[in-house]
Amino acid sequence: MNPEGINFVLVGVGGQGTILASDVLAELGLRLGFDVKKAEVHGMSQRGGSVTSHLRWSPRVFSPIIPLGEADVLVAFEKLEAARFISQLKPEGLALVNDYAIEPLSVQTSGVPYPGDKELQKRLAQITSHTYWVKGIDIAETLGNIRAANVVLLGALSSLLDIDPVQWDAVLEMRVPAQHLELNRRAFLAGREAVAAVV
Repeated sequence: MNPEGINFVLVGVGGQGTILASDVLAELGLRLGFDVKKAEVHGMSQRGGSVTSHLRWSPRVFSPIIPLGEADVLVAFEKLEAARFISQLKPEGLALVNDYAIEPLSVQTSGVPYPGDKELQKRLAQITSHTYWVKGIDIAETLGNIRAANVVLLGALSSLLDIDPVQWDAVLEMRVPAQHLELNRRAFLAGREAVAAVV
């Protein structure tokens, strides 16, 4: 992990838990001793619109907004959103993508086709060769609740950042309601193992 901090952009669709994931990362940054700032855009999120969160860890953060091409990490909870926001990522930055599609309204109503995986992969490859795909929904479903997919992605991210898993667990305990904590711990571990197997 860079001692000067990390710039994260998290993107998804309303209802996927993008904001909770951003909150967990913000709390984790504070625990690690960074100044932390974040900003969110909830574009029609309650109707399946895009949700974007900018999050910065640094010894001193003056603005939460990350300019185009300066994010160290892009976490996408939906794969078309990854392609839409890949320009936020710096060249050869880290992209973590939930291998899951939610067709936007434009696809549903106008017949515009949802891009195929090869097209999406090609778009991401124009920016970085460090893209990791995780079947977050499938993993969460095997655990009994697809709503835990966001924490599966956080677990996957933990395998790619040099941060003690104990720190992550402490933040989950703070941010997740007690009745859902065990499920989310299992989701985190499953996501961690999914990426650890390929790095």
